Amino acid sequence: MRAQAFTPADALRRNRLVFLRSLSLALLLFTVAAEQAGGETPEAQLRALVREAQSDMAAGRNADALARLQQAPTLVPGIRDESLLAALDNALGNAFLAAGRHAEAEQALRSSIERARKSNAAGAGAAPRNDLGNLLAAQGRFGDAAGAYREALDIARQAQDKAMAVRAAANLARALSDDARPTEAAAMLAELAQEARALEASRDKAYALLALGRLYARLRASGAHDALREALAVADAIDDARARSYALGYLGELYEQAARHEEAQRLTQHAIAAAQRSDAAEILYRWQWQGARLLKAQGHADRAISAYRNAVHTLSAVRQDLGARGSFRQSIGPVYSELADLLLRRSAIVADEKRVTQYLVEARSTMEQLKGAELQDYFQDDCVAALRARTKGIDRLEPHTAALYPIILPDRLELLLTLPDGMKRFTTPVDAQALIAEIRAFRLLLEKKITHQYYPHARKLYDWLIGPIAAELEKQKIATLVIVPDGALRTIPLAALHDGKEFLVARYALATTPGLTLTDPRPLARKDIQLQLNGLTEAVQGFPPLPHVADELKTVHGLYGGRLLRDKEFTVPNMEKALEAVPYSIVHIASHGQFDSDAEKTFLLTYEGKLSMSKLEQFLGLSKFRTEPVELLTLSACETAAGDDRAALGLAGVAVKAGARSALATLWKVNDPASAMMVADFYRQLRDPAVSKARALQQAQLAVLRDPRYRHPNYWSAFLLIGNWL
Repeated sequence: MRAQAFTPADALRRNRLVFLRSLSLALLLFTVAAEQAGGETPEAQLRALVREAQSDMAAGRNADALARLQQAPTLVPGIRDESLLAALDNALGNAFLAAGRHAEAEQALRSSIERARKSNAAGAGAAPRNDLGNLLAAQGRFGDAAGAYREALDIARQAQDKAMAVRAAANLARALSDDARPTEAAAMLAELAQEARALEASRDKAYALLALGRLYARLRASGAHDALREALAVADAIDDARARSYALGYLGELYEQAARHEEAQRLTQHAIAAAQRSDAAEILYRWQWQGARLLKAQGHADRAISAYRNAVHTLSAVRQDLGARGSFRQSIGPVYSELADLLLRRSAIVADEKRVTQYLVEARSTMEQLKGAELQDYFQDDCVAALRARTKGIDRLEPHTAALYPIILPDRLELLLTLPDGMKRFTTPVDAQALIAEIRAFRLLLEKKITHQYYPHARKLYDWLIGPIAAELEKQKIATLVIVPDGALRTIPLAALHDGKEFLVARYALATTPGLTLTDPRPLARKDIQLQLNGLTEAVQGFPPLPHVADELKTVHGLYGGRLLRDKEFTVPNMEKALEAVPYSIVHIASHGQFDSDAEKTFLLTYEGKLSMSKLEQFLGLSKFRTEPVELLTLSACETAAGDDRAALGLAGVAVKAGARSALATLWKVNDPASAMMVADFYRQLRDPAVSKARALQQAQLAVLRDPRYRHPNYWSAFLLIGNWL
């Protein structure tokens, strides 16, 4: 059964409501002051701006709210009202949190706390502390979140702000539960229930009872049904369609867990109607998804597929405002994967080949939407939409090329193989848990270059991923295999899979792409290649030297010429000037780099600082200085932590983010001389117009593999060609 739990999306919706209510009293006071002052003073304009942002947040338009609030700096100079500035910072903090920009959210919320302290207004510090708790909880720092909530609770109680106290208490109980302190969380329920029920009929009371019901369900304590029914009664009394939708939907979820499907379906349909009435698309998709699950459970496959399609359609319109940061795959991803699962099952039981193909194509398209949404969630910008706007993606593969589309489902691994003459489906009967465990073990052991313990895992993964399609690949004389990895598969190099005789790289030129619709299909123009080289050989900022980078840069520069920025010359300003002066087609960066689960912590090291992905995008993206994308971005000394699927997602999407057609990058930090040798050979191969980028990488990896010193896949398999492989 589906466990009831608060998700990051729940937290965002609570943040929005807290934002609205925590500002209401302050805004009322500010309005009175404005009327006394008269005219459109900066203070009055700022209050109006915050109110407009409040309306945006209430309607689920978080991006609009943030854009509006970021106009505030033009009004702030000269304003000395600490209460007003605290309210602004509080609003900014919540908007940044909704956008997944945690560092900026924390800065704004802590500023709000400090300004509230200076204002000496009773209870003023409760709301920003509560919101800071929401931020810390979204980051998984549940102990710290509990501390922030407790401070908010104490301040609210001292100020006799009952509504704020109830919100902080509910959040505290949830954080204690998340922090594996269920006894403490349960101890708060009776007190929380009493305080929530003592509130007057209002939105505050409705949402307090909703939170109470969810907590009862989470802690498996009796009372969830009663609390949600009370929340529904309050929502009806105050005619709050949004609160009504939540109450009905959560009640439907309770019945779903009890396998009372007909009652659950009836409640869910009422929740959908209430969400539509309140124009709350950000919760509408949730109940559409719930209704789809219920139809599936009752055996109504076709109706379930239709309901899932509705949920995906609704979700696509509001994805950027949901704020499910850090756990997208778990919290929202199943909407897509469950639809794909149903479509694949239907394809297996229909006889008409045309309908089979339609189901397979729709299943792949659904997963493509998921992959694009994951990247957008990771990078927190419109780089995915920008790429899709300027490319048609891969419609048809060239001869001797195949695309493997693995889909990891709870009970099996689906393999969609796209060939020049169409798509075929293969299934491996391995559950997700066993597959991911094998992937994790393989990746960890690949990094141990003094042992061959990786080998059994390389064999097993080959049998699961390549074995089912091997005969078809041989039959169609496939030479290049493009993989669109799913989930944990992004963390491993398929080049190192082994069939018992040889590594996969010996049979195929390999490339990966985050999605077929996220790939620009044009080949690399080999004439007039202009290359910019950047690299570090010296130890800087606590990172060790990379002495063989000097040889790497010298060799590549000898092959192509171009601008060279090394060591002290390799700075962010110098790189920016060089890229503005010449539209280089290849940008090579040989330096330490790190891909993190948080895109804000992903960087490439320069001599004087760190180059973020956003800054790199500014340099390489289309602009007045550049009308065509960079053909190839090479990052030859990066690393991604083993087992960190979200960090690997960032690596998989680096070409999309940077605005490059393709990228050559490493999963882990490679032996320095082996890396220099392989990169140099890759560029030598690339000089031949008949050799694709994928083929050039294959030949370079095989050359390293043939060297007795570097036969272990640790030395050569970490390099991935991402994006366009032509």
